[in-house]
Amino acid sequence: MAEATSPVFPELKDELEAPRHATGIVPAQSIRGFIQRHHIHSVAEITEDQVQPASIDLRLGATAYRVRASFLPGGGSPVQDKIDALGMHEIDLTHGAVLEKGCVYIVPLMESLRLGKRVSGMANPKSSSGRLDIFTRLIADGGHEFDQVRAAYKGPLYAEISPRAFSIIVYEGTRLNQLRLRRGNPPVTDATMRRLHEEVGLVDGNPRDANIAHGVGVTVDLQGDGKDAFVGYKAKRHTDLIDVSKVNHYDPMDYWEPIYASAQGSIMLNPGDFYILVSREAITVPPDHAAEMTAYDTRVGEFRVHYAGFFDPGFGYAESGGAGSRAVLEVRSHEVPFVLDHGQVVGRLVYERLTDIPDKIYGVDIGSSYQRQGLALAKQFKKP
Repeated sequence: MAEATSPVFPELKDELEAPRHATGIVPAQSIRGFIQRHHIHSVAEITEDQVQPASIDLRLGATAYRVRASFLPGGGSPVQDKIDALGMHEIDLTHGAVLEKGCVYIVPLMESLRLGKRVSGMANPKSSSGRLDIFTRLIADGGHEFDQVRAAYKGPLYAEISPRAFSIIVYEGTRLNQLRLRRGNPPVTDATMRRLHEEVGLVDGNPRDANIAHGVGVTVDLQGDGKDAFVGYKAKRHTDLIDVSKVNHYDPMDYWEPIYASAQGSIMLNPGDFYILVSREAITVPPDHAAEMTAYDTRVGEFRVHYAGFFDPGFGYAESGGAGSRAVLEVRSHEVPFVLDHGQVVGRLVYERLTDIPDKIYGVDIGSSYQRQGLALAKQFKKP
């Protein structure tokens, strides 16, 4: 395909109004400005539904490369050099192809970047990717870290994809991860999060009881509505493929085992198994902030929680119909069995302000899939 050269949003003025803050995550209207000025550009037209309140969905290109191992290019090296050295074979995604669980793939993305010297990028898997246990990370040429794009970067973007629980079918244009852009490097402190919690109520409960230390503590619900309550899912080990383009399609019981509350209020995580659980707290993200949950913190145990750790502005926000929304937790134990107890801290939400309030916020009005959620699987599965 030829690169789109005409403005994607011709109705947008070339110069946007000055934002409220000089630093922070940029909102939807600023992302459109980046697209119009080709700081974000693509081999195919970028559509409005890719632009989220504080991020843009990235799309897979036409070719996937099966590689022998995960890698980072580092040292100014192009990703393509590593693909040439480690690649095993190419896969055409034009009409869909299977990515096998346990394998590693690199896919050049449709979108590429031409950032200014004060603008950097951060990526996360989309919520449905995390809930399908699709381990996907962004790579940029010369990068020393996954999911990070350095300021002033100019070049292509790639997705590393490693399905863990299920083999999947993806297509050219499939959206597995999303990119946020940040102006400057604004400080994020516990003091600012405490003030925000007192003003907004970031998690439900008495503000004085909030556990805020390097983020707002989030705990797991393993009691539900009482004795023998349904509290989670564990992925089955031998299942059929999942076509990620399908919505409300698969029977959950063909892919998941239900988990019920125990008398002890705990579960034992088995190494290598994948679990879907839910937070005890309802979460609120005000419209002028976004939040990210730390994916792995050895201080709370040898397990990883929340692969897709980004919460858009407006998630759980009452005014956008989200009151009572809880954080769905994607959990995998590392190396050893680990007992998880009801009410145990499993992660921390770090809130960061936006440069301005987005012109659309997370909610049913823009088709968001997980507003007002409780314990919920990815959108590919039929709802109970």
